[in-house]
Amino acid sequence: MYDGLLVIDADAHKVENPLILRDYVEPEYRDRIGMIVDSLGDQRAKVVDTNPETGKADFVRIFPKPQGFGKGGFRNLHPDTTLGAMFNSRRIEDMDKEGIDIHVIYGTFNLTFSSIFDKDLAVALCKAYNNYMADDCRPWSDRLKPIGVVPLQDVEEAVKEMHRCVNELGMVGVATSPNMPIPHPAAPNAFPEIRSCKHISHPDFYPILQAAVDLDIALGLHGGPGSDMIGGIADHMETFVLNHIFVQRNQQQMAMARMVFDGAFEKFPTLRVGFVEGGCGWVPDLAHSFHEHWEKRIRDFDPKNPYRPSLKEVTQLMVQERGNNSVNIISQVKNLFDMLWTRDKDPKKIEDESLYEHYNLRHRDPMEYFERGQVFVTFESDDPGPAYLAQGLGEIGKRIACFSGDYGHWDGVLHDCVKDAATVTDYDRDHLARLLGGNALDLYGDRLRNSIPDFQEATVSA
Repeated sequence: MYDGLLVIDADAHKVENPLILRDYVEPEYRDRIGMIVDSLGDQRAKVVDTNPETGKADFVRIFPKPQGFGKGGFRNLHPDTTLGAMFNSRRIEDMDKEGIDIHVIYGTFNLTFSSIFDKDLAVALCKAYNNYMADDCRPWSDRLKPIGVVPLQDVEEAVKEMHRCVNELGMVGVATSPNMPIPHPAAPNAFPEIRSCKHISHPDFYPILQAAVDLDIALGLHGGPGSDMIGGIADHMETFVLNHIFVQRNQQQMAMARMVFDGAFEKFPTLRVGFVEGGCGWVPDLAHSFHEHWEKRIRDFDPKNPYRPSLKEVTQLMVQERGNNSVNIISQVKNLFDMLWTRDKDPKKIEDESLYEHYNLRHRDPMEYFERGQVFVTFESDDPGPAYLAQGLGEIGKRIACFSGDYGHWDGVLHDCVKDAATVTDYDRDHLARLLGGNALDLYGDRLRNSIPDFQEATVSA
């Protein structure tokens, strides 16, 4: 605890122990995963995937990718937390020193699973990881709360695994990637070097969103550099520093925008989504952009009645400014109007649903999704973002950010992480209680709240 307040790390990490994880993988897939040292001398995970060109299981891939578009981690083992991320006895010692009550634990290698082409292999790895993590955390179940992982490649199996993770393994939520890589329609044979993506908001993934609602669990969206998922600008950054600055933010910003405007939050009004490890300082600007574009281009915009200047007014202004040959100008303007806006091109007569962008959202301000508790983000101890979320978003800004030490990853901060997060500004006690633990409880819900021994609401409020 910190000053009597419950502290929940909403996005800690497991660095999977390869010697143990392999024992959980079904025997027919066990030889298709391993470790390899890349050309830079770094340790990587090796996956023998199905070759999208030949259909054979002979495509050796390494994660995270060391080079090329969307490259991944470089020298990314943290000297303070790597061993703790592998061995829980060390993790608990670190939690006690820093005053962290609960770790909600995502994986590391598993962040790549939605990029695996062989869906049967992806399903097998998800099941193996979930069994491994359930066993791994069980001796410390009062403190360590693993998040399951489900395969986007097979939606039916993903839904089954969600129910198993919660009802059989006792997990408090599940995670997926923000998107799944798919071949680019203009270059299908160049996949995955040239690729597009299917967003988590796609209707094909609705059964996953529905299962999260039915189970009353959070859906954690967690990206990963170097895994061939779409990273936006990050795909075009040639150093790891530049790549990492953009990859998580790009993926989470894109996922949040698609969840809003593709109508996923509208269709599933009680769905709670955590856009994790992408920071939070950008949220007010993006939320403002959501509102502005909804207001101007959806609520108040009628594509059947676009603005068109009158022939008379354009002619008068042209003559006024270019009046040397007014007769010729009048003729030119009339010909232009006849060419551009003929009767057969009248928008009122065009039956094309693409004229209406996000039509089903015309009565719903995107800010309502924030207000009703569907959107959550995380912040790390050295991130000043939570200090100004309330300035940019009002009271909503106090209710969406969850503390994360990013334990186990190279950019996480261990020493004084809770103290630094709590003292970045002079928070009032209720606001601080929300940032350190209350918002995480709202995100993960009763599955987490009811799993905390001797939980008292007073520990997360003034």
